[in-house]
Amino acid sequence: MVTRLRALTIVALLIALVGGLPGIAAPAKAAPRTVRVATHDIEPFVMSHDNLKSGFTIDILDQIAKHEGWTFEYVDVANVSEQLKAVADSKADAAAAALSITAERAALFDFSQPTLSGGLQIMVPAGSTERSSPGLVDFLKLLFSKAVLVWLAAAFVLAVVPAHLIWLTERRHADSPMSKKYFPGIFQAVGYGLGMLAAQPDEMPRHWINRIVGILLAFVSIVFVAYYTATLTANLTVEKFNSQISSPADLVGKRVCTVDKTTSASFLQQEGIGFTGVPAIKECYSGLKGGDFDAVVFDAPVLAYYVAHDGSEAATLVGTIFMNEDYGIAFRLGSDLRKQADEALLKMRADGDYDLIKQKWFGTGS
Repeated sequence: MVTRLRALTIVALLIALVGGLPGIAAPAKAAPRTVRVATHDIEPFVMSHDNLKSGFTIDILDQIAKHEGWTFEYVDVANVSEQLKAVADSKADAAAAALSITAERAALFDFSQPTLSGGLQIMVPAGSTERSSPGLVDFLKLLFSKAVLVWLAAAFVLAVVPAHLIWLTERRHADSPMSKKYFPGIFQAVGYGLGMLAAQPDEMPRHWINRIVGILLAFVSIVFVAYYTATLTANLTVEKFNSQISSPADLVGKRVCTVDKTTSASFLQQEGIGFTGVPAIKECYSGLKGGDFDAVVFDAPVLAYYVAHDGSEAATLVGTIFMNEDYGIAFRLGSDLRKQADEALLKMRADGDYDLIKQKWFGTGS
Protein backbone atom coordinates (compact mmCIF):
# COMPACT_ATOMS: atom_id res chain seq x y z
CA MET A 1 0.00 0.00 0.00
CA VAL A 2 2.82 2.39 0.92
CA THR A 3 4.60 1.52 -2.31
CA ARG A 4 1.45 2.36 -4.31
CA LEU A 5 1.08 5.75 -2.58
CA ARG A 6 4.71 6.59 -3.34
CA ALA A 7 4.22 5.70 -6.99
CA LEU A 8 1.11 7.89 -7.29
CA THR A 9 2.94 10.76 -5.62
CA ILE A 10 5.86 10.49 -8.04
CA VAL A 11 3.48 10.41 -11.04
CA ALA A 12 1.65 13.52 -9.76
CA LEU A 13 4.92 15.37 -9.30
CA LEU A 14 6.05 14.44 -12.83
CA ILE A 15 2.77 15.65 -14.33
CA ALA A 16 3.05 18.96 -12.48
CA LEU A 17 6.66 19.34 -13.59
CA VAL A 18 5.92 18.59 -17.26
CA GLY A 19 2.90 20.92 -17.23
CA GLY A 20 5.11 23.77 -16.09
CA LEU A 21 7.65 23.42 -18.89
CA PRO A 22 7.54 26.09 -21.65
CA GLY A 23 5.83 24.98 -24.83
CA ILE A 24 4.30 21.92 -23.18
CA ALA A 25 1.31 23.58 -21.59
CA ALA A 26 -1.86 24.32 -23.57
CA PRO A 27 -1.48 27.46 -25.68
CA ALA A 28 -2.70 30.59 -23.96
CA LYS A 29 -4.72 33.29 -25.69
CA ALA A 30 -2.86 36.40 -26.85
CA ALA A 31 -2.78 39.13 -24.29
CA PRO A 32 -5.29 41.94 -24.94
CA ARG A 33 -3.70 44.86 -26.75
CA THR A 34 -4.87 48.25 -27.96
CA VAL A 35 -3.75 49.06 -31.49
CA ARG A 36 -4.11 52.54 -32.97
CA VAL A 37 -5.01 52.49 -36.66
CA ALA A 38 -4.88 55.56 -38.91
CA THR A 39 -7.78 55.57 -41.39
CA HIS A 40 -9.64 57.96 -43.65
CA ASP A 41 -13.12 57.62 -45.08
CA ILE A 42 -13.18 56.16 -48.58
CA GLU A 43 -16.10 54.02 -49.71
CA PRO A 44 -16.39 51.06 -49.49
CA PHE A 45 -13.23 50.50 -47.42
CA VAL A 46 -13.91 52.85 -44.52
CA MET A 47 -17.14 54.75 -43.82
CA SER A 48 -18.07 56.70 -40.69
CA HIS A 49 -21.62 57.21 -39.46
CA ASP A 50 -22.44 58.60 -36.03
CA ASN A 51 -18.99 57.73 -34.63
CA LEU A 52 -19.34 54.17 -35.92
CA LYS A 53 -17.17 52.79 -38.68
CA SER A 54 -18.04 50.23 -41.33
CA GLY A 55 -16.62 49.01 -44.60
CA PHE A 56 -14.48 46.26 -46.10
CA THR A 57 -11.31 47.27 -44.25
CA ILE A 58 -13.17 47.68 -40.95
CA ASP A 59 -14.61 44.16 -41.25
CA ILE A 60 -11.13 42.79 -41.99
CA LEU A 61 -9.71 44.59 -38.93
CA ASP A 62 -12.56 43.33 -36.74
CA GLN A 63 -11.71 39.74 -37.67
CA ILE A 64 -8.02 40.32 -36.97
CA ALA A 65 -8.99 41.75 -33.58
CA LYS A 66 -10.98 38.61 -32.77
CA HIS A 67 -8.11 36.33 -33.71
CA GLU A 68 -5.42 38.31 -31.88
CA GLY A 69 -7.37 39.73 -28.96
CA TRP A 70 -6.75 43.31 -30.05
CA THR A 71 -8.84 46.40 -29.47
CA PHE A 72 -8.63 49.07 -32.15
CA GLU A 73 -8.55 52.80 -31.65
CA TYR A 74 -9.07 54.64 -34.91
CA VAL A 75 -7.10 57.77 -35.71
CA ASP A 76 -9.01 59.73 -38.36
CA VAL A 77 -6.94 61.61 -40.95
CA ALA A 78 -7.68 63.24 -44.30
CA ASN A 79 -5.86 61.07 -46.84
CA VAL A 80 -3.31 58.32 -47.52
CA SER A 81 -0.24 60.50 -47.05
CA GLU A 82 -1.47 61.56 -43.61
CA GLN A 83 -2.14 57.92 -42.73
CA LEU A 84 1.43 56.95 -43.49
CA LYS A 85 2.78 60.03 -41.71
CA ALA A 86 0.81 59.10 -38.58
CA VAL A 87 2.50 55.68 -38.54
CA ALA A 88 5.94 57.13 -39.22
CA ASP A 89 5.50 59.67 -36.40
CA SER A 90 4.26 56.96 -33.98
CA LYS A 91 0.86 58.61 -33.70
CA ALA A 92 -0.61 55.33 -34.94
CA ASP A 93 0.57 51.71 -34.86
CA ALA A 94 -0.84 50.90 -38.29
CA ALA A 95 -2.59 52.42 -41.30
CA ALA A 96 -5.42 50.77 -43.20
CA ALA A 97 -8.03 51.66 -45.81
CA ALA A 98 -7.54 51.55 -49.61
CA LEU A 99 -3.79 51.53 -49.02
CA SER A 100 -1.80 50.33 -52.04
CA ILE A 101 1.37 48.32 -51.52
CA THR A 102 4.14 49.87 -53.63
CA ALA A 103 7.90 49.36 -53.75
CA GLU A 104 8.46 52.91 -52.55
CA ARG A 105 6.17 52.46 -49.55
CA ALA A 106 7.49 48.97 -48.76
CA ALA A 107 10.94 50.49 -48.26
CA LEU A 108 9.57 52.69 -45.47
CA PHE A 109 6.90 50.47 -43.89
CA ASP A 110 6.18 46.81 -43.21
CA PHE A 111 3.04 45.70 -45.03
CA SER A 112 0.74 42.85 -44.14
CA GLN A 113 -0.37 40.13 -46.50
CA PRO A 114 -2.59 41.69 -49.22
CA THR A 115 -6.11 42.32 -48.00
CA LEU A 116 -7.42 42.84 -51.55
CA SER A 117 -6.17 42.79 -55.13
CA GLY A 118 -7.22 45.63 -57.40
CA GLY A 119 -5.80 48.30 -59.67
CA LEU A 120 -6.72 51.52 -61.41
CA GLN A 121 -9.66 52.21 -63.69
CA ILE A 122 -11.23 55.08 -65.62
CA MET A 123 -14.64 56.59 -64.91
CA VAL A 124 -16.44 58.95 -67.30
CA PRO A 125 -19.78 60.80 -67.21
CA ALA A 126 -22.80 58.60 -67.84
CA GLY A 127 -24.02 58.89 -71.41
CA SER A 128 -20.71 60.08 -72.87
CA THR A 129 -20.28 56.77 -74.69
CA GLU A 130 -23.92 56.17 -75.62
CA ARG A 131 -24.37 58.43 -78.63
CA SER A 132 -23.60 56.57 -81.85
CA SER A 133 -24.27 59.30 -84.42
CA PRO A 134 -24.25 63.12 -84.54
CA GLY A 135 -27.55 64.88 -83.89
CA LEU A 136 -29.27 68.05 -85.08
CA VAL A 137 -27.45 70.18 -82.51
CA ASP A 138 -24.09 68.97 -83.85
CA PHE A 139 -25.18 69.86 -87.40
CA LEU A 140 -26.25 73.38 -86.44
CA LYS A 141 -22.98 73.92 -84.56
CA LEU A 142 -21.05 72.87 -87.66
CA LEU A 143 -23.23 74.94 -90.00
CA PHE A 144 -22.27 78.14 -88.18
CA SER A 145 -18.72 77.11 -87.38
CA LYS A 146 -15.46 78.69 -88.47
CA ALA A 147 -14.66 75.66 -90.64
CA VAL A 148 -17.73 76.24 -92.83
CA LEU A 149 -16.90 79.93 -93.23
CA VAL A 150 -13.35 79.08 -94.31
CA TRP A 151 -14.57 76.64 -96.93
CA LEU A 152 -17.19 79.06 -98.24
CA ALA A 153 -14.47 81.69 -98.58
CA ALA A 154 -12.31 79.19 -100.50
CA ALA A 155 -15.21 78.41 -102.82
CA PHE A 156 -15.78 82.12 -103.42
CA VAL A 157 -12.10 82.66 -104.34
CA LEU A 158 -12.20 79.69 -106.71
CA ALA A 159 -15.20 81.30 -108.40
CA VAL A 160 -14.09 84.96 -108.42
CA VAL A 161 -10.55 84.57 -109.80
CA PRO A 162 -11.55 82.59 -112.91
CA ALA A 163 -14.62 84.81 -113.24
CA HIS A 164 -12.49 87.78 -114.25
CA LEU A 165 -10.77 85.75 -116.96
CA ILE A 166 -14.15 84.51 -118.17
CA TRP A 167 -15.67 87.99 -118.24
CA LEU A 168 -12.68 89.59 -119.99
CA THR A 169 -12.72 87.03 -122.79
CA GLU A 170 -16.43 86.28 -122.98
CA ARG A 171 -17.55 89.89 -123.36
CA ARG A 172 -15.69 90.07 -126.69
CA HIS A 173 -17.69 87.22 -128.20
CA ALA A 174 -20.56 88.42 -130.38
CA ASP A 175 -23.05 85.76 -129.22
CA SER A 176 -22.16 85.90 -125.51
CA PRO A 177 -25.14 86.50 -123.19
CA MET A 178 -22.73 88.01 -120.66
CA SER A 179 -22.89 91.78 -120.15
CA LYS A 180 -19.97 93.78 -121.48
CA LYS A 181 -20.10 96.01 -118.43
CA TYR A 182 -18.16 95.01 -115.31
CA PHE A 183 -21.39 95.16 -113.35
CA PRO A 184 -23.45 93.03 -113.82
CA GLY A 185 -21.05 91.09 -116.10
CA ILE A 186 -18.73 90.03 -113.30
CA PHE A 187 -21.70 88.71 -111.30
CA GLN A 188 -22.73 86.62 -114.27
CA ALA A 189 -19.17 85.27 -114.54
CA VAL A 190 -19.03 84.50 -110.81
CA GLY A 191 -22.36 82.71 -111.09
CA TYR A 192 -20.94 80.63 -113.91
CA GLY A 193 -17.84 79.81 -111.82
CA LEU A 194 -19.97 78.76 -108.84
CA GLY A 195 -22.13 76.71 -111.18
CA MET A 196 -19.05 74.86 -112.42
CA LEU A 197 -18.02 74.13 -108.83
CA ALA A 198 -21.44 72.57 -108.37
CA ALA A 199 -21.06 70.89 -111.79
CA GLN A 200 -24.29 72.53 -112.98
CA PRO A 201 -23.76 75.88 -114.77
CA ASP A 202 -26.78 77.71 -116.24
CA GLU A 203 -25.16 78.36 -119.64
CA MET A 204 -22.00 77.27 -121.39
CA PRO A 205 -19.60 80.08 -122.42
CA ARG A 206 -19.14 80.91 -126.12
CA HIS A 207 -15.39 81.63 -126.20
CA TRP A 208 -13.08 78.60 -126.60
CA ILE A 209 -10.77 79.82 -123.81
CA ASN A 210 -13.65 79.87 -121.39
CA ARG A 211 -14.70 76.39 -122.45
CA ILE A 212 -11.20 75.17 -121.48
CA VAL A 213 -11.45 77.09 -118.21
CA GLY A 214 -14.84 75.47 -117.66
CA ILE A 215 -13.41 71.98 -118.13
CA LEU A 216 -10.60 72.75 -115.68
CA LEU A 217 -13.11 74.13 -113.18
CA ALA A 218 -15.17 70.96 -113.56
CA PHE A 219 -12.19 68.82 -112.49
CA VAL A 220 -11.35 71.24 -109.68
CA SER A 221 -14.95 71.18 -108.53
CA ILE A 222 -14.94 67.37 -108.26
CA VAL A 223 -11.83 67.43 -106.05
CA PHE A 224 -13.04 70.45 -104.09
CA VAL A 225 -16.49 69.06 -103.32
CA ALA A 226 -15.12 65.62 -102.40
CA TYR A 227 -12.49 67.09 -100.06
CA TYR A 228 -14.98 69.58 -98.66
CA THR A 229 -17.52 66.85 -97.91
CA ALA A 230 -14.91 64.62 -96.29
CA THR A 231 -13.63 67.47 -94.12
CA LEU A 232 -17.08 68.49 -92.93
CA THR A 233 -17.94 64.86 -92.19
CA ALA A 234 -14.78 64.52 -90.12
CA ASN A 235 -15.54 67.76 -88.28
CA LEU A 236 -19.08 66.58 -87.63
CA THR A 237 -17.89 63.34 -86.01
CA VAL A 238 -14.68 64.52 -84.32
CA GLU A 239 -16.53 65.55 -81.16
CA LYS A 240 -18.02 62.09 -80.89
CA PHE A 241 -14.59 60.46 -81.30
CA ASN A 242 -12.99 62.81 -78.79
CA SER A 243 -15.57 61.91 -76.16
CA GLN A 244 -14.72 58.21 -76.33
CA ILE A 245 -12.33 57.21 -73.54
CA SER A 246 -11.59 53.56 -72.95
CA SER A 247 -7.89 53.36 -72.06
CA PRO A 248 -5.11 55.49 -70.55
CA ALA A 249 -3.95 56.43 -74.06
CA ASP A 250 -7.28 58.20 -74.62
CA LEU A 251 -6.72 60.46 -71.60
CA VAL A 252 -4.13 62.64 -73.34
CA GLY A 253 -5.56 66.11 -73.81
CA LYS A 254 -8.58 65.36 -71.62
CA ARG A 255 -9.54 66.96 -68.31
CA VAL A 256 -8.61 64.24 -65.84
CA CYS A 257 -9.12 64.23 -62.08
CA THR A 258 -7.49 62.09 -59.40
CA VAL A 259 -6.37 62.32 -55.77
CA ASP A 260 -3.02 63.91 -55.02
CA LYS A 261 -0.12 61.80 -53.72
CA THR A 262 -1.68 58.46 -54.64
CA THR A 263 -0.66 55.65 -56.98
CA SER A 264 -3.11 56.97 -59.58
CA ALA A 265 -1.44 60.40 -59.50
CA SER A 266 1.99 58.76 -59.84
CA PHE A 267 0.79 56.71 -62.81
CA LEU A 268 -0.57 59.76 -64.65
CA GLN A 269 2.67 61.65 -64.04
CA GLN A 270 4.77 58.78 -65.38
CA GLU A 271 2.61 58.56 -68.49
CA GLY A 272 2.81 62.33 -69.08
CA ILE A 273 -0.96 62.74 -68.76
CA GLY A 274 -2.08 66.08 -67.37
CA PHE A 275 -4.50 65.95 -64.46
CA THR A 276 -6.06 67.92 -61.64
CA GLY A 277 -5.07 66.62 -58.22
CA VAL A 278 -7.57 67.04 -55.39
CA PRO A 279 -7.39 66.17 -51.65
CA ALA A 280 -10.33 63.74 -51.71
CA ILE A 281 -12.01 61.57 -54.35
CA LYS A 282 -15.41 63.14 -53.63
CA GLU A 283 -14.15 66.33 -55.30
CA CYS A 284 -13.56 64.33 -58.49
CA TYR A 285 -17.09 62.97 -58.26
CA SER A 286 -18.65 66.42 -57.98
CA GLY A 287 -16.41 67.80 -60.73
CA LEU A 288 -17.41 64.99 -63.09
CA LYS A 289 -21.09 65.66 -62.38
CA GLY A 290 -20.61 69.39 -62.96
CA GLY A 291 -18.84 68.92 -66.29
CA ASP A 292 -15.47 70.14 -65.02
CA PHE A 293 -13.74 66.84 -65.87
CA ASP A 294 -13.88 64.37 -68.75
CA ALA A 295 -12.62 61.42 -66.70
CA VAL A 296 -11.60 60.26 -63.24
CA VAL A 297 -8.72 57.84 -62.68
CA PHE A 298 -8.56 56.08 -59.32
CA ASP A 299 -8.68 52.72 -57.51
CA ALA A 300 -11.06 50.40 -59.35
CA PRO A 301 -12.90 49.08 -56.25
CA VAL A 302 -13.59 52.63 -55.06
CA LEU A 303 -14.93 53.77 -58.43
CA ALA A 304 -16.96 50.57 -58.88
CA TYR A 305 -18.66 51.09 -55.54
CA TYR A 306 -19.49 54.71 -56.39
CA VAL A 307 -20.94 53.76 -59.80
CA ALA A 308 -23.05 51.02 -58.18
CA HIS A 309 -24.45 53.37 -55.53
CA ASP A 310 -24.41 57.20 -55.42
CA GLY A 311 -23.06 57.62 -58.95
CA SER A 312 -25.31 55.14 -60.72
CA GLU A 313 -26.91 57.85 -62.88
CA ALA A 314 -23.95 60.18 -63.13
CA ALA A 315 -20.97 58.03 -64.11
CA THR A 316 -19.88 54.79 -65.72
CA LEU A 317 -16.67 52.75 -65.78
CA VAL A 318 -14.86 52.23 -69.09
CA GLY A 319 -12.04 49.99 -70.20
CA THR A 320 -10.34 47.36 -68.08
CA ILE A 321 -8.38 47.55 -64.84
CA PHE A 322 -4.76 48.54 -65.39
CA MET A 323 -1.69 48.90 -63.17
CA ASN A 324 -2.71 45.98 -60.98
CA GLU A 325 -1.89 46.49 -57.30
CA ASP A 326 -2.58 45.00 -53.87
CA TYR A 327 -3.93 46.72 -50.79
CA GLY A 328 -2.61 46.01 -47.31
CA ILE A 329 -2.08 47.24 -43.75
CA ALA A 330 1.03 49.34 -43.12
CA PHE A 331 3.09 49.02 -39.93
CA ARG A 332 6.33 50.63 -38.79
CA LEU A 333 9.47 48.78 -39.89
CA GLY A 334 10.20 45.93 -37.48
CA SER A 335 6.78 46.04 -35.81
CA ASP A 336 5.75 42.76 -34.16
CA LEU A 337 2.15 43.57 -35.10
CA ARG A 338 2.76 42.75 -38.75
CA LYS A 339 3.44 39.06 -38.11
CA GLN A 340 0.36 38.70 -35.91
CA ALA A 341 -1.83 40.42 -38.50
CA ASP A 342 -0.49 38.08 -41.21
CA GLU A 343 -1.30 35.03 -39.10
CA ALA A 344 -4.84 36.29 -38.59
CA LEU A 345 -5.30 37.01 -42.31
CA LEU A 346 -4.12 33.50 -43.23
CA LYS A 347 -6.56 32.00 -40.72
CA MET A 348 -9.38 34.12 -42.18
CA ARG A 349 -8.66 32.82 -45.67
CA ALA A 350 -8.50 29.26 -44.39
CA ASP A 351 -11.79 29.34 -42.48
CA GLY A 352 -13.72 31.28 -45.18
CA ASP A 353 -14.30 34.48 -43.21
CA TYR A 354 -12.28 36.51 -45.73
CA ASP A 355 -14.40 35.31 -48.67
CA LEU A 356 -17.61 36.22 -46.84
CA ILE A 357 -16.36 39.75 -46.16
CA LYS A 358 -15.20 40.20 -49.74
CA GLN A 359 -18.50 38.98 -51.14
CA LYS A 360 -20.40 41.28 -48.78
CA TRP A 361 -18.73 44.42 -50.14
CA PHE A 362 -17.76 43.54 -53.70
CA GLY A 363 -20.10 40.72 -54.72
CA THR A 364 -19.35 37.32 -56.20
CA GLY A 365 -17.89 38.71 -59.44
CA SER A 366 -14.99 40.56 -57.79
